[in-house]
Amino acid sequence: MNPATAPAPTRRLRADAARNQQRIVAAARALFADHGLEITLDDVAERAGVGVGTVYRRFSNKKELIAEVFEQNVTEFAVAAEAAAAHPDPWLGLVQFFEYACTHLATNRGFSEVMLELEEDLERFTSVRDRIKPTIADVIDRAAASGALAPGVEPSDFFALINMVDAVAAFSKPVNPSTWKRYMAIALNGVRSDDVPRQTLDVPPLTDDEVERAKTFVCTGRRK
Repeated sequence: MNPATAPAPTRRLRADAARNQQRIVAAARALFADHGLEITLDDVAERAGVGVGTVYRRFSNKKELIAEVFEQNVTEFAVAAEAAAAHPDPWLGLVQFFEYACTHLATNRGFSEVMLELEEDLERFTSVRDRIKPTIADVIDRAAASGALAPGVEPSDFFALINMVDAVAAFSKPVNPSTWKRYMAIALNGVRSDDVPRQTLDVPPLTDDEVERAKTFVCTGRRK
């Protein structure tokens, strides 16, 4: 064998390994979003189109894979917060980030579960807080300084509001997965000043029948 050609297979293997890792993480993110943490590494391998041994070579257990997915989610949240902070209109920047956060939680069942799974990792959570919290505070402070927020609205209110919208999304998802968008708009209307145009309520409320069916799903889930 010509020694000059020896490194080439190694480079191809490295490229293949990198592609496999990307496919594994992408598959895990999709599965976590749809099914939460009940999925297995076998499920991830099947979704990624790789052998389960390949998954275990990259991630020795599910918690390692959860941590990788968590890091990607945090990075995307940070990018979204930075984009909102740079928006020329402080109110629209706040709306942009609020809508991003609500959408991410409402359509991603696994994100909250991933957060809870890693809650004992204080170093990781401190890093997340230090990376994102100041930028989010800046987004809200800019909106307040511009006069776009109602008097008395505090940054911590938005944490509660995002989780309220997420709760509506979880309740209504079995019968109407889009209803949460209505309550996201209502929440924004509740914090805006009188000088800022209201969000339009383009999504209708749940019907009486949908409310009753959603209650049934909740009760059924609790009995399991």
